[in-house]
Amino acid sequence: MNEASIQQDRFVHDRLPPADEWPGIVPIAGVPMSGPLNCVSFLLDRHLDKGGAHRPAFHSVAGTWSYGELAARVARLARLMVEDHDIRPGNRVLIRGFNSPAVAAIWLAIEKIGAVAVTTMPLLRAGELATILDISRPRLAFCEENIANDLQAAIDAAGSGTQLVTWAGECGEPRGASDKPDWFGTAATRADDIALIAFTSGTTGRPKATVHFHRDVLAICETMCRHVVAPSPADVFIGTAPLAFTFGLGGLLVFPLHAGASSVLHAAWKPETLAEAVTRFRASVCFTVPTFFQRMLRLDNAATLSQLRLAVSSGEALPLPVREAWAGTAGSVLAEVIGSTEMLHAFAGAAGGQVQPGFIGPAIPGYEIAVLDDEGRPLPPGELGRLAVRGPTGCRYLADERQRSYVQHGWNITGDTCAMDERGYVAYHTRRDDMIISSGYNISGLEVENVLLQHPDVAECAVIGEADADRGQVVAAYVVAKDGMAGSALEAALQEHVRQTIAPYKYPRIIRFIDALPRNESGKVQRFRLRKDVTT
Repeated sequence: MNEASIQQDRFVHDRLPPADEWPGIVPIAGVPMSGPLNCVSFLLDRHLDKGGAHRPAFHSVAGTWSYGELAARVARLARLMVEDHDIRPGNRVLIRGFNSPAVAAIWLAIEKIGAVAVTTMPLLRAGELATILDISRPRLAFCEENIANDLQAAIDAAGSGTQLVTWAGECGEPRGASDKPDWFGTAATRADDIALIAFTSGTTGRPKATVHFHRDVLAICETMCRHVVAPSPADVFIGTAPLAFTFGLGGLLVFPLHAGASSVLHAAWKPETLAEAVTRFRASVCFTVPTFFQRMLRLDNAATLSQLRLAVSSGEALPLPVREAWAGTAGSVLAEVIGSTEMLHAFAGAAGGQVQPGFIGPAIPGYEIAVLDDEGRPLPPGELGRLAVRGPTGCRYLADERQRSYVQHGWNITGDTCAMDERGYVAYHTRRDDMIISSGYNISGLEVENVLLQHPDVAECAVIGEADADRGQVVAAYVVAKDGMAGSALEAALQEHVRQTIAPYKYPRIIRFIDALPRNESGKVQRFRLRKDVTT
């Protein structure tokens, strides 16, 4: 790390992987590898310098903040942290709250003073929070007051001395902040100083803490945002992804602010309320998961959906029937991207005329992707293997031996099983541990899910592999049926539907009807819970 860094608290720096375990980083234009850089200068300060203080920045049901109002809030919060809680560059500051302008302002204030943001999911319990506290060691924590009990319990159990500050409401300020002057200088951090720690989701065991620099925040703006979203200051962003997930952090905070656009932030959307908000705020860009797009389609509100200039799907594979239905109803192509917390945001995908049925898309400019075998050798087009990526961002786990599994020979190995065609387009099949191997056949659960979703009596489904003495694994489908249609007759009909649509060996030998699929807070299906239910 650069000796001139102002981050004198070196807790994170000192716990980064050894240099020989880092991924290869590919520099791109517009993103300095070293030298002075604070991401807040690009996300907020420069808009004020260009006379944009009057433009809207964040909308909520409680009102709209201009860039000038946002800057004043951020400055007061910065002073509160530095003057009242002695937070210094490099200290970790935890945030726990639902999506809101208040959370966004706290995140920006942390970056402004050169501290390290640790944004957490608001529905985590005390035990889960205790693990995050143990890994990141924050000196200060901000939390919405109505969900503060679990965090306080975790702090008390840890005995870490973390200070807890609360606020109320989507636009509320912590006590003492409103009395502070509304100006504060942006810290002179460097490009390779630590900006945030993001925790992985959707896995079992101890969460992994991924570390990202100030230059990484700018890098996702110059890749995913520039080449896929292509926003203008007139755009209004909206979506369901929590800001604690990097998909939501990019799509609802970083990208709109970098473009001088605005974003609608709200604690919890339903398909109906999201559609209403699209109309009310004239939203033009939407970030959410495939299931939410599917539920919005059921509202049969073509006028609302057609208002969106761009709809971006990620978090799990986008079923082909959902993409086709969206095109028929909204009159636009549903974009799909793939990314990871380790890479900070998306590294492959397509929008508009680049979208090809059956493919996510090519590498986003600035990234390079490959499909490798188990020995790290590139596979020919069409063959399934491990998806690998490298570019201006990459995996750096905080004090975690799993770094050596994720980064191999300079590549970030994402854990996704994919194939790539001659054009470099990626076809996603499954997570590597979700590939079903039955009687020697490799079966993609996603492919079976897509076929099941074509049946008129299927609302939702998830497919996993279950152990079988004769075949190694068999295909098992968990199905949410429409209108109470569950039963043996539907089970037989679905099995025959799959046999008639794709190779017969892929049909689900087991079908279980359930009321709802288990999901995490971002809407991603938690297939590991289905597996756990089978084994317990």
